Parts: sequence; structure tokens; C-alpha cells
Amino acid sequence: MKPRFHQLNEGWNAEPYTPNPVIEIQGQDLVLKFLVNAFQFAEFEEGEIGVLRFVRCERYRLGPTNDDGWYSGQCRFSKLAPEWGEFYMVQGDAALLEAPQDWQIISPSTGGGRHFLFYFRDNTFECVAEQCIIEPSADNALQRTGKKLRILSDAELKPSVSRRKRLCRSQ
Repeated sequence: MKPRFHQLNEGWNAEPYTPNPVIEIQGQDLVLKFLVNAFQFAEFEEGEIGVLRFVRCERYRLGPTNDDGWYSGQCRFSKLAPEWGEFYMVQGDAALLEAPQDWQIISPSTGGGRHFLFYFRDNTFECVAEQCIIEPSADNALQRTGKKLRILSDAELKPSVSRRKRLCRSQ
């Protein structure tokens, strides 16, 4: 099944040149900090950070591919993801999820985790977690400015109608 990408960031993004992503493990959660894009979004000040919490994180990775590799087709999502530099929830092809060999395991898989993908300038962050929230903390520019993550409807999370029809016909 072809993967589907649901963009979660609206009205914000990571700093385009040196976002400096930092990962912190807190129990079963992963906290991701990065510089926000004050160039494109005037409500941010240069040097402010965004903080996302991935609740009940099963595994994560922060590594290649960078923007040059993505545009030259070296990333497994190069021809599939809508745009470089965005934050997505990915559904679909499990083989693509399993392709990287550098996953860091935090807790056993429950089978209910969602695949999150955030393209930074020099690397890619991926994580499988129950959910992602904007961390309520005083130093979080996303919270200070009232930014939100896009909430996906049940219809968006279900397989497409044409896919369900194909599945029904093949049974």
C-alpha cells in the first residue's frame, strides 16, 4: 500500500538552516526540541525553540537523509512525501517503516503506534509513538504563540474508499 502523508504542522516549522534538533527520553516519552523558523513566521523570535512530546514512544531515529539527499532521490520517501521540511504522520507501507537499520528502541511495540516524520535540514527525525503533543513548557515557542498540531479526522485515518473497494473485491 502506498504511504499517505498527513502534514501536522500548520503556521510553524523548524528553522531552515540550523534547527539543531535535540532528543530527550523521559520515561516512555520522547521530547524533541528544535529551533523554530523565525524567518518565515514573524511571531517567533530568532533562537526560540519548539518542543514536541511523543507520548509512549516505542522507537525513534535521528539520522540521514538531509535535504540534498531528499531532492536527489536518496530518501525512501523522496518521491512520495509531499514536501521536504515538514512534519508528518505517515500511514501505509510497513516495509518502508522497517527499512532504516538505526532505530533506537525505547519500549516494546504495542502495534498501535503512529509513525511520525519530521524533515530537518541536515537529518530526518522519525518516531513511532501513541501520539504527539505540543509540550506545555515555558520555553516552548509553539505554546507561547498558541500553535496547534493538525487534528486528523477519523475519515483521514481510515483507508481510502477506493482502497476499501479493492479490498472487498479481492476477498
